[in-house]
Amino acid sequence: MTDQLEKAAAQSFATYQDARAWIEGLVPFGIRPGMERINQLMEAFGNPQRRLKFIHVAGTNGKGSVCSYLTSVLLQCGYDVGTYTSPYLTKFTNRFQYNGTDIPEETLLRLTNRLKPHVDAIAATELGSPSMFEVSTALAILYYGSESYPDYVVWETGLGGRLDVTNIVTPVVSIITNVGHDHMDILGNTIEEVAREKAGIIKSGVPVISAVTQPEAAQVIIDTAKANNSALYLLGEQFTETPLMLREDEQSFRFDGPFRSIEPLAITMNGAHQRMNAAVAVMALEVLRQYYALIVDEENLLQGLRNATWPGRLEMVKQSPRLLLDGAHNPEGAETLAAALRDTYRYERLHLMMGMLANKNHHDTLRHILPLVDTLVVTEPDFRKAMPAGELAELVHSMREQSGRSFELIVEPNWKQALQQLQTLSGEADLAVVTGTLYLIADVRSKLLYNTESEKGW
Repeated sequence: MTDQLEKAAAQSFATYQDARAWIEGLVPFGIRPGMERINQLMEAFGNPQRRLKFIHVAGTNGKGSVCSYLTSVLLQCGYDVGTYTSPYLTKFTNRFQYNGTDIPEETLLRLTNRLKPHVDAIAATELGSPSMFEVSTALAILYYGSESYPDYVVWETGLGGRLDVTNIVTPVVSIITNVGHDHMDILGNTIEEVAREKAGIIKSGVPVISAVTQPEAAQVIIDTAKANNSALYLLGEQFTETPLMLREDEQSFRFDGPFRSIEPLAITMNGAHQRMNAAVAVMALEVLRQYYALIVDEENLLQGLRNATWPGRLEMVKQSPRLLLDGAHNPEGAETLAAALRDTYRYERLHLMMGMLANKNHHDTLRHILPLVDTLVVTEPDFRKAMPAGELAELVHSMREQSGRSFELIVEPNWKQALQQLQTLSGEADLAVVTGTLYLIADVRSKLLYNTESEKGW
């Protein structure tokens, strides 16, 4: 092992681009649930994760938004905050933020060169090579635990929870946003099985906050929390949110929790689901305030929630005509998008462009969207697992025939040409929407915002 480490150490990367290319080159190793490789990596560095306070966030949808609310409020309160999220929309460094700023390229290069010999050594064993996400997670722990030392790390799971490598940490609070039909090929065939995987982040004595609604999923969370002697705060039971005002780009609500009630709380992210996400974040902050002496002045809470944003989720990136981006890549995401299109936005005609991966539940996703559209432009994301536009169009055609509803269906595999058609179709009173996989959202967002720094790949 020592010889392997010495040999690998001699093969250091010279540039950030080389380091990033190596990490993303580990993607073919795929999703490999299990903790053995990440445990070995962290032991090699003295387990720096044990020196940090984590807020662990799992769930099918809403993880990123909850992370954004938490980060924004904690920063407003004057705390130093690390935020680890995935995937990224613009640049690989987006995944590792400290006080709202990406990890510097030179820091990522240096940490990657520290990690690589240990990754290569593990790859030479029967465990096989650590995956891209495992190496990214190890890099995040090294960044926060040996470089930046934040007061809190807002820590998003990658997939599931129980066997997700982010589960190497013992947090101060655990959050499970919701449970839905996503990654069921890996996490289980039923909502109950998926809930069990996500409940795997619950640790002994660590409080849990959740907005899970399905009775069978909620029961799994309740039982797991009880078995771990963890206090559970469930939306609709221990805390609630009540809408007060709704308009495009602003909504307010009243929060009622076990410790106090607060109103009005305002957010600028759109959709009823964002009030729920904000309420989950507020409940987590209330637990930290009550039990861990977190200092959260009401003024900072109000401002922090209002400042929070999350790119690519109901994000209006163009005006005149309006163009909205939303990464609704599963049935629950499509349902929340459809609700926002009905309740929040006003338009004469709705033109929607969609591109999906081949492993998603497309029928249940489309059934929320198709009743609303005047035009549907079907395209393909620029990604190796893309669903062919023709296949998606066949499904749309058959669903349209069954429903008897009339709308225009355009098939354009090239996403850039599809985007051009979408924009040509849209009049001033219309609304254009791009939705589906985040791989498509990332490319469209980059093109529309003229971002020259976009790095493709996860």
